[in-house]
Amino acid sequence: MNRRMKSPAAARNRQPILEVLQAVLPERASILEVASGSGEHGVHCASAMPGWEWQPSDPNAAARASISAWCAHAGLDNLREPLPLDVVGIWPSGRFDAVVAINLVHISPWEVTLALLAQSAAHLNAGGVLYLYGPYRRDGRHTAESNAAFDTDLRARDSRWGVRDLERVVAEAQPHGFLLERIVEMPANNLSVVLRLHA
Repeated sequence: MNRRMKSPAAARNRQPILEVLQAVLPERASILEVASGSGEHGVHCASAMPGWEWQPSDPNAAARASISAWCAHAGLDNLREPLPLDVVGIWPSGRFDAVVAINLVHISPWEVTLALLAQSAAHLNAGGVLYLYGPYRRDGRHTAESNAAFDTDLRARDSRWGVRDLERVVAEAQPHGFLLERIVEMPANNLSVVLRLHA
């Protein structure tokens, strides 16, 4: 049975995401991806950058099965088996050069974002990157009508979910030592947000 899940969104955004990561990370880096979902981003990035050690993770067993199937299919030495990591739980020991969170902040309770910021700061090397991808409100407003509709849909599914205010996320990150390095406009009215940990 083929357990490899395929995401149309991942197919659309994986190359633009890779290009932003290539711009902010060295050719050799250790990367922890949280809430990896299908696992397609890890395959794409690890394949393009053999010097990156990519560690996927997801608390969902079906997602981890998909990630493992993608790992087996790709046969990449630098793509590791997924960890059963819940962002609000216990993180793996060791440090990373980057933590990557794609489409997590808006599809989770606010306390997940707070845990992501705190735990990333504790597990990143000095100068490391926390990379966030997804839709955000800016200056208190949605950046597109489609994002406003998406926000309404998210909150209807779970009142704890929703498109976040970018300024609030950045403000919460600063006490942990993060500085906003860049914002890049991405497909489908999403943003890449790069936060750099300073000593």
